[in-house]
Amino acid sequence: MPKQLFVLSAPSGGGKTTVARHLLATFPDMKFSVSATTRAQRPGEEHGRDYFFLTKDEFAERINQGDLLEYEVIFGNYYGTLRSEVKRILDSGGIMIFDVDVKGALSLRTAFPEETLLMFIAPPSMDALEKRLRSRQTESAEQIALRLERAAMEMQSVEFFDEVIINDILPVTLERAELVVREHIGA
Repeated sequence: MPKQLFVLSAPSGGGKTTVARHLLATFPDMKFSVSATTRAQRPGEEHGRDYFFLTKDEFAERINQGDLLEYEVIFGNYYGTLRSEVKRILDSGGIMIFDVDVKGALSLRTAFPEETLLMFIAPPSMDALEKRLRSRQTESAEQIALRLERAAMEMQSVEFFDEVIINDILPVTLERAELVVREHIGA
C-alpha cells in the first residue's frame, strides 16, 4: 500500500530538517506538516510556514478541543501536530512530510498505521552530533547538554522505525531518503 505520511525523526541537530527540505524540493506535490509550538520564534522563522507559534494558553485550549493529534513538552515548550491539517491532506489524497520527535512519530503511526512510514535520521556518532549542535550557536551549553541527553534516549528508539538513515555524508543521506520515499509512493 502506498504511504501518504512520511515521518522524519532525529535527535536535535541530526539533520531531519535538511532532509525534509530536500524531499519537499524533490517531490513538489508533498506538503510539509507545520507543527504548533509555544517556543519563541527564531530569526528568519515565519508563523504558519515554520511553526504555528501559540501561547501556552492557546496551546492548552487546542488540547482541550482535541485539535492536536499528538503533542509533547520538550525543554519547557509544547510541540504538536494539528489534526485538521493532517486530515485535510489525507482526504485530498496528498502526501505529507513530518519533522517531529520520536514520541510524535510513534503517535502518528498509532493514529494512521496504514498511511505512515517512519524514518529515523541518525548522526554518525554522539561526538558528531555535539559538534553540529555547537556550530549552530543557537543554544547555551546547558541546553546543548540537555539535547545530548535526550538524543541518547531517542537513539534507543530506532528499532520502532521503518527506515534508519545514518547522516554522515549529506548527499548520500539525501539520496537514500529520496529513494525510500520513491519506493513507498510508487514513483
